[in-house]
Amino acid sequence: MRTLDGKMKTEKQTAYIACAPGSRFGPVWAAVSERGLVAVKMQAGEQEFVELVKRLGFDLVVVDPDRAAGAASQVVEYLEGKRREFNMPIDWDRLLPFQKQALQATFAVPYGETTTYAEIARQIGRPRAARAVGRAEATNPIAPVVPCHRVLGSDGKLHGYGGPGGLGTKAWLLEMESQSKGT
Repeated sequence: MRTLDGKMKTEKQTAYIACAPGSRFGPVWAAVSERGLVAVKMQAGEQEFVELVKRLGFDLVVVDPDRAAGAASQVVEYLEGKRREFNMPIDWDRLLPFQKQALQATFAVPYGETTTYAEIARQIGRPRAARAVGRAEATNPIAPVVPCHRVLGSDGKLHGYGGPGGLGTKAWLLEMESQSKGT
């Protein structure tokens, strides 16, 4: 069996998950590997989140608050406007090569600022791939840590958001960041 990056899979892959309650979007689940954060999901039940993590190539998914609760708590702090940056490693190896490039460029977009799908495409050397960037953003398993909500259409308008609440949530996240940026 091969992993998403084409490497042979020789041992069982384990992800550790935990849930932090109390965000305005309900519970926040986070999953980490030995290398770092692999998934975040708001408003999900445990089984739904486990299925998401398994789709990322993990054989075993273990509830382990000691390993994963810190990541989930950081996301809740961000959603409460108490955190602007995340201090956790990210396991980029779970992403397909193009998605990895697009999401790494997205990760560099500063708090309270925005960019466009076309600009991300230019940054990664694929200037005609704005729609593919949109697809990579739509399948981002690490939002809002990788802030796909900061990516807009070339017209400066909101286009798509795969998180709970869709475009309303994207608008709320951008407004929350713009209000707390000055404080």
